[in-house]
Amino acid sequence: MKSKTHFLTDLNLQSILEPADPQDKNYCATKVVGTIGPACQAVDKQVAMLEAGMSAARFDLTWGPIEYHRRSLDNLQTAMKKTRRLCAIMMDTLGREVMIRRPFRIEADGWPNQAGQEISVKMGQTLTLTTRDVECSDTVLPVTYAKFAGMMETGDTLYVGRYLVSGADSASLYLEVVEVVDEHDVVCVAKNEALLDGLLTVFHVERSSDELLNLQNDLPLLSDYDKECIISLAQDYEIDFISLSYTRSVDDVIEARAFLDAVGLGNTKIMAKLESRQSLLNFKGILNEADGIIISRGNLGLDCLPEKMALVQKTLIQSCNLVGKPVLITRVVDTMAVSPRPTRAEATDVANAVLDGVDGILLGQETLRGYFPIESVQTLVSIARQAEKVFDHQYHFDHLLDTAYEVDEGHALPGGSPEEASPISSQGDLSDLDLEGTSGSGARRAPRRIPSNESFSSLSLAIKAMTRFGPSSYGNLQGMSKNDSSGKLYHGSPYISKLESISSSAVRAADKVGASLIVVYTHTGRTAQLVAKYRPPTPILTL
Repeated sequence: MKSKTHFLTDLNLQSILEPADPQDKNYCATKVVGTIGPACQAVDKQVAMLEAGMSAARFDLTWGPIEYHRRSLDNLQTAMKKTRRLCAIMMDTLGREVMIRRPFRIEADGWPNQAGQEISVKMGQTLTLTTRDVECSDTVLPVTYAKFAGMMETGDTLYVGRYLVSGADSASLYLEVVEVVDEHDVVCVAKNEALLDGLLTVFHVERSSDELLNLQNDLPLLSDYDKECIISLAQDYEIDFISLSYTRSVDDVIEARAFLDAVGLGNTKIMAKLESRQSLLNFKGILNEADGIIISRGNLGLDCLPEKMALVQKTLIQSCNLVGKPVLITRVVDTMAVSPRPTRAEATDVANAVLDGVDGILLGQETLRGYFPIESVQTLVSIARQAEKVFDHQYHFDHLLDTAYEVDEGHALPGGSPEEASPISSQGDLSDLDLEGTSGSGARRAPRRIPSNESFSSLSLAIKAMTRFGPSSYGNLQGMSKNDSSGKLYHGSPYISKLESISSSAVRAADKVGASLIVVYTHTGRTAQLVAKYRPPTPILTL
């Protein structure tokens, strides 16, 4: 199966170099998610960010008391009323994060602060990470996970850094384990100089370059604090998305869904956050159950080889595009935490992500504690809008239908197997990984009945389902259902399911007549999501 490419239809460099019209208020299809923190908690700041183009606000439960997040949500409600603009609410969980235990003080605005406790580390310096109840110092770093030492081996690499660290910060430290003393202490040597400040987290880098050898911590998917915050805040605010940190397997998404259903949040969407090699090994299963994917490039970039990261990102984005599920990326304009302008590499990175097919971009510390939260949103929207102008919508549309046609033909060939036509198994760093959705213990899950054509454990089967011709969009994956009026599969014919057919036809018709707006009537939002899957250049209004 061919991978999706993008190219410019107009190679006129002079027209490309023309400055963007500052009065151009055309909508931006790429969604921008801003993290709410001290830099933008005030109502006027959030008003400016909404007017700049922020479409979702992220509230990170990793840091900050519940009352601080409640005040931030109140301010967001006020900002939405002032601007008359809707903004989705996303809760980001603490999950399995391992941190350095240090004292902090609560500021007047309710935000915890660890200023004045900087730790200066020199290259070659020896440090001890311990689970003992001791004070943090320049040579001893107490960690919050009691079984930490049992996961380590001599030669392992650890990353200690400020939470949501940016490329402009010096709070990034790489350590090499030289000795595991006992069940409490791990002796390490610093591989670089660093000035550690703020909330410090620890990430255990995978010791193998092509498989999973590290022991994984057994911390719960949702901490008690996560559950307390979600239950409490959901009573007063409508939580649209849960960003599920450190998602490892399909079981994690199922567990989170069971919790949300139990507390009356059945309509809340789950965005699975891919942060480790294990999440890539189990990607197909995660994509099957989750409502969307967040590529957490900070931690994921530590767990993957640098030369493979771009391939991993493109593969994940294309896979999500093929099944019509939203995909977001993080860590895009790190330097805008301290600078009003992104670097050339950052600006190019954002544009390339949009051209690759990313649905949204998540801002972390740029808006949480950066000096230029409003400018960060404006910059992303401006770059995304320019990239969208040259995005080949017709090619994207044809690519989805051609892919369905090719997969259908692949299944029709003698001896052909579903995985031979899989869009993941034939490309990128994921080609030799088990992506069928194994659980965290390594046991393979039994096949399940999939309830809808929008979610499949095998991407090739998901695409094959697009080639079904029948009255219902809920077909039998192994063949035509008994209630299907056609009674057979039309091999080599680009017939698609009823709901998908309506959505794709609406996009095609809107393009042919030059419509200014596509209006979608929907109850659950599924139809609107399928229309958006084909990425029309026309805005979509959902009723």
